[in-house]
Amino acid sequence: MRIQPAGAGTSIAALFVAVLALAGCTAASYPEAVLIIGSAPTTTVVATTTTEAMPTTTVATTTSVRPPPPAPAIVEPGDSLAAVGQPTGSRMVTEQAWTPFATVGGITLRHPSSRVERVGFHEANHDGARQFEPSATAVAPTTLETRARATSSRSAADVVVDPAVEIRAPVSGTVLTAGTYVLYCDYSDDYVVIDPDEHPGWQVKILHINGVQVGAGDRVIGGQTVLAGGPTQLPFASQVDEAATADPAWPHTHIEVIDPSIPDIPAPGGGCN
Repeated sequence: MRIQPAGAGTSIAALFVAVLALAGCTAASYPEAVLIIGSAPTTTVVATTTTEAMPTTTVATTTSVRPPPPAPAIVEPGDSLAAVGQPTGSRMVTEQAWTPFATVGGITLRHPSSRVERVGFHEANHDGARQFEPSATAVAPTTLETRARATSSRSAADVVVDPAVEIRAPVSGTVLTAGTYVLYCDYSDDYVVIDPDEHPGWQVKILHINGVQVGAGDRVIGGQTVLAGGPTQLPFASQVDEAATADPAWPHTHIEVIDPSIPDIPAPGGGCN
């Protein structure tokens, strides 16, 4: 499937179809299991010191955040700890001012949230997805195991984020399309596609966000413009969950950068299985 940017002869409808096929944590190549989410676990904030040109922010935090204890759960015979939603372990979280996590093709991508647990790089579904180079300020960067795809090992990123924190634009540019689609032909999810200022004609795609707040034609600023109220909490386990520092696993926002001049060969099943 070949995707052209808006204004280059391809309709927004065709671009939306491409979104349906690109989800980086496809169930076809990575078996998923049901994950029941409970209350937030104890959180440990990793100290960071960061100075950014845009937005201009200096962060220096050495704070231990301990949320209030969860409400008592009703435990039935045979229930597991995960099933009753009780947190385990101390989650390692980095608070930063939307610092860069990767570069690709002259584009600098910022963490989409101010509270990040990990950046998990993996093989994208789309043949036009370009290889990320992790930045020095990337939060706990990890390259996940192969998914037996033809794309490179860091052609997509699953950024594990605080479920209660807004999602901001990872780059500056113009929104090509945004809205809601059906993930794996069964689950509702939101997405945004941005034409980046640093490489016009390419596409920065953001998936697994909830409550999208921008639309086609909107200008966005990396690290400043709010794209959505938070990440989508998927009802199944994802590959990046294996690297979680505490249970239950936090949700992730998927980001990839597409060169639409490279034809995409859709996966068998159309992304539904």
